[in-house]
Amino acid sequence: MSEKLQLTKEGLKKLQDELEDLRTTRRREVAERLREAIGYGDLSENSEYEEAKNEQAFVEGQIIELEQKVKNAQVIGQSKSSTDMISLGSVVEVENLTIKEDKKKYTIVGTTEVDIAHDKISNESPLGSALIGQKKGAVVNFETPGGKFEYQIIKVS
Repeated sequence: MSEKLQLTKEGLKKLQDELEDLRTTRRREVAERLREAIGYGDLSENSEYEEAKNEQAFVEGQIIELEQKVKNAQVIGQSKSSTDMISLGSVVEVENLTIKEDKKKYTIVGTTEVDIAHDKISNESPLGSALIGQKKGAVVNFETPGGKFEYQIIKVS
């Protein structure tokens, strides 16, 4: 993974916190499970030992993956001078012109930070990619598996 991973400052912090937790807490927990399993004796028929070894491999794989993401992270933030143009980190209020509904606010984030429950959408999603580079007042059209949509940008912050 040599491609830059675009993240907000908060997204990078979340990755770093997760990595630190894996390196410290999770590694220690798995090591303790391994010690206990070894104490049960014969390792050739010890399912607890096998499970602990598999968990250790999984945790180490996650650590390597997160280290690469952190190493290749490119923090993108909303610059003070260009809050009118939508970019990664922008909070955008939009109105769905296709289906008349209440206005919605979305935060545009990188793919690893997506959290639909908190209205954080990917810059690579159909709506996110349609919004990137646009300004307040613009009308964007995009297509999803659910059909074609038209949104108007009400506010950018």
